[in-house]
Amino acid sequence: MENLHLDRRRFLRQSFAFSATALWASRHGLAKVMPKDPAAAELLMLGDWGYLNPAAQQVVAKGMADYTLREKLKPQALLMLGDNWYEALEGGVDSERWKTGFEEMYPKSVFDCTAYAVLGNHDYQYFPKSKVEAELEYARRGHSRWTMPAKWYTFEFPKKNPLITFIALDSNMPHPIAPRKDGKPTIDFTLTEEERVAQLAWLEAELQKPRKTPFTVVIAHHPVFSDGPHGDHQILIRDWDPLFRKYGVHAYLAGHDHDLQHLEFEGHPTTYFLSGGGGADLYDLKVDPTVRGPYAHKVYGFSHLSVTPKKLMLQHLDGDGRLLHAIEKTPEGKLTVLS
Repeated sequence: MENLHLDRRRFLRQSFAFSATALWASRHGLAKVMPKDPAAAELLMLGDWGYLNPAAQQVVAKGMADYTLREKLKPQALLMLGDNWYEALEGGVDSERWKTGFEEMYPKSVFDCTAYAVLGNHDYQYFPKSKVEAELEYARRGHSRWTMPAKWYTFEFPKKNPLITFIALDSNMPHPIAPRKDGKPTIDFTLTEEERVAQLAWLEAELQKPRKTPFTVVIAHHPVFSDGPHGDHQILIRDWDPLFRKYGVHAYLAGHDHDLQHLEFEGHPTTYFLSGGGGADLYDLKVDPTVRGPYAHKVYGFSHLSVTPKKLMLQHLDGDGRLLHAIEKTPEGKLTVLS
């Protein structure tokens, strides 16, 4: 297999060349709304949402609800793209934050659908215990829309006559962690190396299965490539990106950098779509989208996916539900920037 551990210079050369007009329009939100296809299945997504100070989260959640009602959407799923809980989750699975920060923040009266969740780095942090087991247990209790059957899993969307095979992964890769100053044992807030290897083998096995849907989409918390301060993730470039290329994954959805992004690379089948504006403090971009894009914006917001047998549409919206950027992609991989 070709060595795909690529340096930044090569990626800059590979970036798609989009028109200046389309880029300007996408950054300034010229279009208010994209035409709605009544035959499409719809879902909404956001990452980095469970901040201890919920002020920005409340704004984005209200904007998402208002947008859903205004556009008469009937979302058939939510994607919760990690960093679901920052800081302490007092009481674990019985924490009051489940009610205030999830159940009431994204009310069932508006979002009466399954909420598929993946783990972020803050979910692994100990305050004083890991929140990972609490999130898995909350799903096991079966009384909520919250869905996380394992650290990595797969599902089809929509549930009836599915059009997308989703593969949900845990992107918390093993890495060195500095020793604690208090002398206590260092806690590795990540997968173990054994889990990394097992997940990678499982991922390829899933991608090798015969496709029953026109689209395949992978979701996780960390971006493979990002114009934000965290930058490109070298382990995911080494492990996952070759498989995305080999098996023609249509899109990869993530969060982690607190902004909204869309990256394309020439000859690459995968659209990289980052939705990290759910409520945590925003980050300054490290790479201008005119250099590598076509889109990146330091802004609170969420994202909207709609799908038919012939097209996959992805949209970024700000915290008030105003359209910022939209694209369409066919099962064959043809990409169109709509705004």
